[in-house]
Amino acid sequence: MNALDSAHVAVAVGTLTAAQRELNEARFPLATGGRVAGELARERAVGQLRDHVLPRYQSLDAPLLAVVGGSTGAGKSTLVNALVGRSVTKAGAIRPTTRQPILLHHPDEAGWFHSTRILPELERIVGRRRDAPATSSASTSLQSSGNEPYAVRSNSLVLLADASVPRGIALLDAPDIDSIADENRRLAGQLLAAADLWLFVTTANRYADAVPWELLDEAGSRDITVGVVLDRVPEGAAAEIRPHLQSMLAKRGLDQARLFVVEETRLNEKGMLPHASVRDIASWLEGLASDAAERALVASRTLAGAVGQIAGLAEKVLVAEEEQLEEADHLAGTVSGMFDHACSEVSEATQDGTLLRGEVLARWQDFVGTGEFFRSLESRVGRARDRIGAFFTGRPVPVNVVEEAIETGLHAVIVDSAARAVEQVHRSWRSTPAGRELMPGGDAGRLSDGFSERAAEEVRAWQTDLMELIRTEGEGKRFTARMVSFGVNGVAVALMVVVFASTAGLSGLEVGIAGTSAVVGQKLLEAIFGEEAVRRLAKKAREVLEERVAQLMASEAERFTVLLGPVRSPADVDRLRVAVDETRTLVETRRGNAQQAEGHNRG
Repeated sequence: MNALDSAHVAVAVGTLTAAQRELNEARFPLATGGRVAGELARERAVGQLRDHVLPRYQSLDAPLLAVVGGSTGAGKSTLVNALVGRSVTKAGAIRPTTRQPILLHHPDEAGWFHSTRILPELERIVGRRRDAPATSSASTSLQSSGNEPYAVRSNSLVLLADASVPRGIALLDAPDIDSIADENRRLAGQLLAAADLWLFVTTANRYADAVPWELLDEAGSRDITVGVVLDRVPEGAAAEIRPHLQSMLAKRGLDQARLFVVEETRLNEKGMLPHASVRDIASWLEGLASDAAERALVASRTLAGAVGQIAGLAEKVLVAEEEQLEEADHLAGTVSGMFDHACSEVSEATQDGTLLRGEVLARWQDFVGTGEFFRSLESRVGRARDRIGAFFTGRPVPVNVVEEAIETGLHAVIVDSAARAVEQVHRSWRSTPAGRELMPGGDAGRLSDGFSERAAEEVRAWQTDLMELIRTEGEGKRFTARMVSFGVNGVAVALMVVVFASTAGLSGLEVGIAGTSAVVGQKLLEAIFGEEAVRRLAKKAREVLEERVAQLMASEAERFTVLLGPVRSPADVDRLRVAVDETRTLVETRRGNAQQAEGHNRG
């Protein structure tokens, strides 16, 4: 075929192969409004690329595939038998009749169809006529009992060579488009999408039914070559029905479709229509088959329409995936917002004096005392340094008691904030179809198992971090010995108290219930390290705590965000967007080329 030049073919194959790859990767894991439409569009686009468009581009000289389709009882099989002059496909009164598609081709063109060049997902069954001898093991008879000349298998295609089929074209008898069997309807649609041209069969009393016109509307939008057979027309009725049917075709962009009328005729003793009834149809098909230029134009025109349809379908897939991203962002934003708020709650509770109430405050005051120690800190820092050591030598409450109280209070704040975040995320997700479908059952609205233990570990790890900070800060200074006499744990506890009562290092202590106690801790630390060092220690201690809390909250948030993992990334969707744009460009180029070639040929 010369309607397509090699340069265009190479570009088209590359563009469409990339589109097929990106469409195959598209995913719709979230229950969004466009999910079903996106899935359907992806399935149709990928199927059409696989079954027809790419194979046709890659083998432009292959025979045309003419698919004979229509409604239940329209007479497709009877028509096919009449066209080849013998019974090759079964017709009958029980519906659905055509359970398995049969592809009839000239024996010399078997190679085009025995491979998986087109319709690769369908298993090939090589059939033979009942009256034809088996010439090799490859063409073993597939006859079953009764009149069926082939064995019925699901998801398969019967290949039948017959010299009465003209070279250059093949006929495929498809299942009913309105079959009561879902699989038959699906297969009929797949076969029609793989066709180079349609031979659509309807009847005088059903030509206006909705189902056939749904497919004919698609044929009009694809600009596919169509031959419409109006079958079983009562004698004298054609003059009335034909104009009406032609006007219906024209309204749907099918005014160029060939319309054939087959009058109601008694079948012969073999159940066959006389060949004269289908002579016009046979002549049309033979004319297409014998004219290489006309075949090229038919294939070219159908390709242009099919690529256009694929571009439209790909755009629907893109819209559906963009909707998936938006919904995923919304759900993820809910998670990050709730857990960020939980981190803020912990941060606020650890700097506004909240943690220095109750048990923690009581244990701290027991630790530092309320008499001589306070009075000693009212004098100069230098005198305080001399007296602090004497105080700690006889402290009434062990430092670990204060540590445990702080640990318990901080742990409770973290767990409570995280629990609220989990509950709020659960409630928010459950309010949307996508979130509701993703949410696991059971205790999804509660903290995960082991969170409390992990929180306790992080608090203890933070306390250890503070002791390491204090050791590092005290190294090489003349206060090292005095600090050791106080005990690293004691100094760390003092630093915690300062952190819990300060909003900006040690430069602005909160005035409140814990203010006086925080002053004690501040003066103690200043006596050891100096004011600037204490400010730096407090700032670092808070940063380390917030980092640990953020990591803990992030690990809990991940149990929700991991559910969004199947949603493709923005970069993935961008690749699909590029593929859609390039396919749309190919459509415009292809249509222009097809129109130019057709005009030249007609001229």
